Amino acid sequence: MTLPLNPAMAATEPPPVMEARRWLQGATFPANRPLINVSQAAPVDPPPLALRQALADAALQNDAAHLYGPVLGLPELRAEIAAQWSAAYGGTVTPENVAITQGCNQAFTAVMSTLAGAGDEVILPTPWYFNHKMWLDMQGVKAVPLPAGEGLIPEAEAASRLITPRTRAIVLVSPNNPGGAEYPAETLAAFRDLARANNLALIVDETYRDFDSRSGRPHDLFADPDWSDTLIQLYSFSKAYRLTGHRVGAIVASPARLAEVEKFLDTVAICPSQLGQIGALWGMRNLAQWVAGERAEILARRAAMTGGFAALENWKLLGCGAYFAYVEHPYPMPSDQLAKRLVHEASLLMLPGTMFQPDTHPEGARQLRIAFANIDAAGIAEMFNRLATLRL
Repeated sequence: MTLPLNPAMAATEPPPVMEARRWLQGATFPANRPLINVSQAAPVDPPPLALRQALADAALQNDAAHLYGPVLGLPELRAEIAAQWSAAYGGTVTPENVAITQGCNQAFTAVMSTLAGAGDEVILPTPWYFNHKMWLDMQGVKAVPLPAGEGLIPEAEAASRLITPRTRAIVLVSPNNPGGAEYPAETLAAFRDLARANNLALIVDETYRDFDSRSGRPHDLFADPDWSDTLIQLYSFSKAYRLTGHRVGAIVASPARLAEVEKFLDTVAICPSQLGQIGALWGMRNLAQWVAGERAEILARRAAMTGGFAALENWKLLGCGAYFAYVEHPYPMPSDQLAKRLVHEASLLMLPGTMFQPDTHPEGARQLRIAFANIDAAGIAEMFNRLATLRL
């Protein structure tokens, strides 16, 4: 006898990173050609020692760190985000505009649960972040693909033609996962205007904001005094402070929206990790210079990727920024087959574009995502050497 399975869950694709890891089962790698894993955009090192010490001190000395906390997060962390965001974006963000979540993926699921139900539609630029697509599939919400334009920058005018009476939101990720593109301020403003004119939510996921190559604020959305009637921003502490295992994210939205989000969070997790929040708060107050150094290193690796693809024959760099390069390969085979062959023939693990595009977009078969933030300059050079000498 087989127990029932939610049809929406059955129709949802498996997690791409976990699927790619299964390609390593039974694989062996020569001593002179160890595996280079560019499949996942997550820090592989622990937080800096001072932050780990702050976490250890809290675990030993702060009894409240082991108890339930407020559903929407620690007041001190919400206030710190509000103050820093107001300064960074040139607008007004209050603690009541901020909620803390168990990572940015939970931030997305919480917000989307308040916006859309089965049968509704949400516009996602392609290539899309697969976990966003997966959640919509699980809920029976239709993901409407918006093909990105030149430089992987989506256009509001193209999105306007996709809006129907069932549309509830438009989702943007900048700097982008998987494409790496940094959306111009005017692009974000155009999407804000489109969303507002159609009474839609504009969700802007800025998980990688700390690694944006531009100086100054990346957009003026928060400078709009009425920003909260349309904009919902998502953020993650995982990348900037290497807190992946502690799961700390944030939502910035209207208090009315967060009152609805609170229902979801109380049901799913009751409260975000207390220790993780303590670590995030300590990092915000003490690690600005350290994060600036991390950003400089990521930008140096981005430059190495850009230069490497410029010299690599027949490959095309479609987008590059933050943790990602998104490329077009030259081989006469779909990227899902190529990615598996790269494991065995070049000791490279990267994700195929088919994991970031719907079946109706054949360009995914020609594309690959490379998460380069976890390999140093020597690793990047070796990756290009293997690609240059690959014969398939």
